[in-house]
Amino acid sequence: MSSQKTPEETPSPPPNFWGDMPEEEYYTSQGVRNTKSYFETIHGKLFTHAFLPLDLPIKGTVYMTHGYGSDAGWLFQKICINYATWGYAVFAADLLGHGRSDGIRCYLGEMEKVAAASLSYFVSVRNSEPYRQLPAFLFGESMGGLATMVMYFQSEPETWTGLIFSAPLFVIPENMKPSKIHLFMYGLLFGMADTWAAMPDNKMVGKAIKDPEKLKIIASNPRRYTGPPRVGTMREISRMCDYIQNNFSKVTAPFLTVHGTSDGVTCPSSSRLLYEKASSEDKSLKIYEGMYHSLIQGEPDENSQRVLDDMREWIDERVKRYPKM
Repeated sequence: MSSQKTPEETPSPPPNFWGDMPEEEYYTSQGVRNTKSYFETIHGKLFTHAFLPLDLPIKGTVYMTHGYGSDAGWLFQKICINYATWGYAVFAADLLGHGRSDGIRCYLGEMEKVAAASLSYFVSVRNSEPYRQLPAFLFGESMGGLATMVMYFQSEPETWTGLIFSAPLFVIPENMKPSKIHLFMYGLLFGMADTWAAMPDNKMVGKAIKDPEKLKIIASNPRRYTGPPRVGTMREISRMCDYIQNNFSKVTAPFLTVHGTSDGVTCPSSSRLLYEKASSEDKSLKIYEGMYHSLIQGEPDENSQRVLDDMREWIDERVKRYPKM
């Protein structure tokens, strides 16, 4: 007799990574208050999150950007929640083409526009009355680090107190680089192929997450993009990485960048080159031996906590050092 379950008997996946607990109850248990909303930009509508500490005075603001194929919810918000419990007001947005924001799924045809959309939301909050006098930091993870650096270059001088990067994508590993032949051939189609999901898929998630149980949770994100990379996305990532590498010297803000030596998605040289070439007088680099790409959501808890402790020490020190904007 077959023991296979019928579709009616198959349990549906939980609505959130933590299970079936109501959202408000979960966030309260973590010591934060979460609100969600949409924000209109000239490039499209963004889905946004705010995470505020429940019982602590707000000492600064942090504006966070997730990585490729992800969104600002699911496990990425664990980073947001941690920062909020340290006394920071945290704001995050799904990039255009990601999560619940507008755009073709995982299409980044013009990174400047994608970055400008998120930046318009971040600046609107940063300049609002409760926060305008507080220290303000941009945070980017993985490809979100690339978008964050573009936002920094697009910003007015002195907008940001500092920058924080977690395994940023500034240098693409050789085995992840898009084929120049593919890009050239698709380019002959005069843009018609730009949105095609036709580039080789290197299965990045498996190379990003060390903890197998956390890999299962991340893979179950219903909003995660799982298709092949789009032609225009890979062309644009490659172009923008070259641009950032050629402009590292224009970085003058204080920053912290962290990377694992066993990162199979973004080269640790991304962080090393930024540290070496940036003009910032206050710059910090942390390299973690043996850690993978997803330093906070994907490592065993003791490793993730080590990264978070280093981030907390750095940002708390900068709030003391640069208290007023």
